[in-house]
Amino acid sequence: MKEQNNFKPYIPAEKVTPEFTVTSIVLGIILAVVFGAANAYLGLRVGMTISASIPAAVISMGVIRVMMKKNSILESNIVQTVGSAGESLAAGAIFTLPALFLWAAEGKMETPGILEITLISLIGGILGVLFMVPLRNALIVKEHGILPYPEGTACAEVLLAGEEGGANASTVFAGMGFAAVFKFIIDGIRLVPGEVSFRVKGYAGEIGTQIYPAVMSVGYICGPRISSYMFAGGIISWLVFIPAIVLFGADLTLYPGTVPIGELFAAKGAGGIWGTYIRYIGAGALAAGGIISLVKSLPLIIRTFRDAIQGLGQNNAGSGLRTEQDLSFQTILGGIAILTIIVWLVPVIPVSLVGAILIVIFGFFFATVSSRMVGLVGSSNNPVSGMAIATLLIATITLKATGDSGIHGMKGAIAIGSIICIVAAIAGDTSQDLKTGYLLGATPKKQQIGELIGVIAAAFAIGGVLYLLNAAWGFGSEQLGAPQAMLMKMIIEGVMDNNLPWALVFMGVFLAAAVEILGIPVLPFAIGVYLPVQLNACIMVGGLVRLYFDRMKKDDKKEKDQLISDGMLYCSGMIAGEGLVGILLALLAVFGLDKALDLSSKLNLPSYVLDFGSLILFGLVILSLLKFTIWKKVKK
Repeated sequence: MKEQNNFKPYIPAEKVTPEFTVTSIVLGIILAVVFGAANAYLGLRVGMTISASIPAAVISMGVIRVMMKKNSILESNIVQTVGSAGESLAAGAIFTLPALFLWAAEGKMETPGILEITLISLIGGILGVLFMVPLRNALIVKEHGILPYPEGTACAEVLLAGEEGGANASTVFAGMGFAAVFKFIIDGIRLVPGEVSFRVKGYAGEIGTQIYPAVMSVGYICGPRISSYMFAGGIISWLVFIPAIVLFGADLTLYPGTVPIGELFAAKGAGGIWGTYIRYIGAGALAAGGIISLVKSLPLIIRTFRDAIQGLGQNNAGSGLRTEQDLSFQTILGGIAILTIIVWLVPVIPVSLVGAILIVIFGFFFATVSSRMVGLVGSSNNPVSGMAIATLLIATITLKATGDSGIHGMKGAIAIGSIICIVAAIAGDTSQDLKTGYLLGATPKKQQIGELIGVIAAAFAIGGVLYLLNAAWGFGSEQLGAPQAMLMKMIIEGVMDNNLPWALVFMGVFLAAAVEILGIPVLPFAIGVYLPVQLNACIMVGGLVRLYFDRMKKDDKKEKDQLISDGMLYCSGMIAGEGLVGILLALLAVFGLDKALDLSSKLNLPSYVLDFGSLILFGLVILSLLKFTIWKKVKK
């Protein structure tokens, strides 16, 4: 407590500087929509999203400090607060809501409306902010020096190094530009394939890599350890399980397959076996991994929840100090009450009174858990999927027990799971942003309002993004696998209809248990089992590039840290750039203009030439990363 009592923010409480300005709000809303759309596209492709706080911070500094010649660090802080909310809301939404589109494609229900998606996202996002506000004093103020909040602290350091804002912002924009070009070459004019695969004659396994900048960037940002766990999961599924299934069951027809395994392999290759059987093993591993991570956190969860209940209402809305002002407790309780009634009574949201009560109970519980977890281990290790899985299991069982079964019960379970997932994601993001503001000396109340503005902007955009992507390619397709939503769909159907291939699911569960016993993080390994090996390999390449950066020998540690940071910014820009071009290509596909750009059929080149071209382009992606990191510094 000594460190907390002696703490002085960068901007003293008695000093008032511009924060909540038209510039910061407009720029923040733009970034919330941009990063929300880009992360929605990324999450639907690879099942993972990235934090947008630091990229948003450097862009805001580039615009506010360099272009507009204004000197207000708290204004830039509001920009990243509003902007990062879009990424977090998108992460929660794409983990669950695409399941509704998948059921609609199967003819079980009508396609969800824009209003339904917007309201679910809006309610989850606002609840996530409101549930977090009473926890700020307990988790961020009183435990300063105990809970590090890694992303929030890093974002504060980036903002404090504001004199480098112009160069850093140019790195982000360069990543966006180069990734946009690469993405357009691969999926726009289709000059080269986006994936290269290799097979050995007589062996049913398959290996290869995708060449997308965003996927490679995920590997760089996650680092070599997480990337290697994912790649190991891909090797197990594609070079062990698939060959074993084909070898021992070639003449058998096993559920959920409808033709003999040998015939399926001859027609669709290893990908056919993966889509029919391996995904269920991966789903079992993912579900087990999420629950294991939740169980391991139980002592922390119970302690945090107890402390939160004891400190409930002890916020500083009436304090005279600017840096201690939160939204009033009456506003929070009133907002939660109104949103609960809306969830229950608005017909477009398929949730009963029982479901609305579950949302409030689990919402506050998991918001508390999420806020504490990101304070300790960072947003990347926050078990949001585990919370969503636990919520879906309990909600589905409860709804079925109360007579709300069938497709209506399934829709209700997804709506509850979606809101809770968004609550957990937004609560974690709000915690990191409030930590940044605490270090800088921001006004908490203004940040909380900024977070609500970002949530509202992203909620109104996410419905259109999901509709556009589904219309262009369809969720569950090769282009948009929607792995997390597919998993949530499987869990609900398994409980409601008892139609899961439980033998395959339990294989995944026990595989996850074995991995946990070995001391390997289960979730990244399970994601690797669940996703195509080509995607995992591309992530692994990014991890290897990061490993090279980490092991570079530099006399000046600050210079080495700056190189790694430049790489993070460039990769964040590449993810945003590819995501935006993905949205543009989806728009072209909806209007039927994508075929006019397609050069693949017109060139009619041999496959080995196309594969070689893909590898060359992938090399250029890596070289562009080096150009704006190592080589940029050497040139200086």
